[in-house]
Amino acid sequence: MPTPSATDPFGERLREATARICDAVTAVSASNPVVVIDGRSGAGKSSLAARVARAWPLHTPVQLLALDSVYPGWSGLERGAEIAREQVLRPHGRGLIGIWRRWNWELEEEAEAHAVDPALGLIVEGCGALTPATAALADVTVWVDGPHESRRRRALERDGDAFRSHWDMWAAQEDAHIARHAPQRLAQVQVATP
Repeated sequence: MPTPSATDPFGERLREATARICDAVTAVSASNPVVVIDGRSGAGKSSLAARVARAWPLHTPVQLLALDSVYPGWSGLERGAEIAREQVLRPHGRGLIGIWRRWNWELEEEAEAHAVDPALGLIVEGCGALTPATAALADVTVWVDGPHESRRRRALERDGDAFRSHWDMWAAQEDAHIARHAPQRLAQVQVATP
C-alpha cells in the first residue's frame, strides 16, 4: 500500500511545512505572533496558510489575511502588499487595530472593511507579502515556490479562465517583486512544492 507522501507529495510537503511553521510560532513565545507567507502564484501559499491557521499552536485564535482579498485588481500586486504593510502589519506591531478593505473583483472597487485585532496572532499570505519592511514586522517569514508548470496548473485549476489571460502580467509583477525585494532570502522557512 502506498504511503500518504507517495500518493500526495504536494500535501505531504505542506504538512511538513505546517509543522515547521507551527514550531517557529511556538518558539516566538508571544501571544500575537505574525507569520508572513510569500511565494509565486500556484506555489501553495493559500493552502499552506489555511493549514497553519487550522494547526495554530497557541490557545488564542489566529487571523488570516489573504492578499487576494486586498489586491486592487490584476495590476495591484505591489499596492496590495503596501496596503497589508501600512494598514495591517504596522498597526498590529504597534498594538493598534488594523483595518483593510476587501477588493470586489467583479465591480473593481473596494468593498466592506475588516478589522485586525492586535491582541491575536496574524497570518498574512500572498504574492508580494514578504519585503524587508514586512520582515521587520514579522516573527516568522516563509517563502513558497515550485516548478513553473506545476504552479501554473494549480493556479489555473483554482481560478480558471479568470486568471488565464492575466498569468503573464501577474508573473511579471512577481518577477519585479523578487528582483526588488529578494523575499526568498528574507524567509526563515523555505518551502519547495512539487
